[in-house]
Amino acid sequence: LPPTQRRHDAIWVVVDRLTKSAHFLPIRKDYSVSRLAEIFQQEIVRLHGTPSAIVSDRDPRFASRFWKGLQKAWGTRLKFSTAFHPQIDGQSERTIQTLEDMLRSCALEWTGNWDDYICLVEFAYNNSWHASI
Repeated sequence: LPPTQRRHDAIWVVVDRLTKSAHFLPIRKDYSVSRLAEIFQQEIVRLHGTPSAIVSDRDPRFASRFWKGLQKAWGTRLKFSTAFHPQIDGQSERTIQTLEDMLRSCALEWTGNWDDYICLVEFAYNNSWHASI
């Protein structure tokens, strides 16, 4: 993604495996694990409480001692998808593919920063029909 005025250059996708609802959080690739934990607490835990389990890719930030310690303090099981087998977390992979399609279809209409509109994409995604529900 192109950097925005707020210097966001990535989207953190958080998916609730039960309801299929998703949060699309604009972030910077250089955010520290403590900054990501702060965002997670403000945007996810605040709305949904602490999760019972988190399935994550093997990003070094999510494999760090700090993140593992935070999950232990919250009582959350931390699971990692295996390398070269992202289909283990297929639900998130499908959500990311849908997000990419939605962003591509909206890109021509938007002027300015994509992070100004990501909340509308999240709203549209969460209010669309999902075959697996």
